[in-house]
Amino acid sequence: QVQLEESGGGSVQAGGSLRLSCAISGHTPSNYCLAWFRQAQGKEIEGVAGIDSDGGTSYADLVKGRFTISKDNGKNILYLQMNSLKPEDTGTYFCAADWALCTEGDKFGVKIRSKDAVDASGQGTLVTVSS
Repeated sequence: QVQLEESGGGSVQAGGSLRLSCAISGHTPSNYCLAWFRQAQGKEIEGVAGIDSDGGTSYADLVKGRFTISKDNGKNILYLQMNSLKPEDTGTYFCAADWALCTEGDKFGVKIRSKDAVDASGQGTLVTVSS
């Protein structure tokens, strides 16, 4: 069973940067992909970025060019580097693991209605961007 735990959230002014981390433990099936999602208060879950087992990455249009997803296989940590943050980036960010998160191309278009839709997800970390 894969277990995920996020860290690195906080408050930042618009234009600033944050790096989120997701510690991965337990057995991760080889066909699983990893992803970051976010959810603003009162809004639906939004896909942010994904990464496959070969290191291929994909991004939602809203964050492309500003966010970078990466994985340190030695430490088993997933990262999300967020630059040029905007107030609309505010929300709770969580990482997830599932074979269904694997996408083709560089656009991350996976939609989920709840965390129950994926095999594993973390509790989330809050990011607040002020104007």
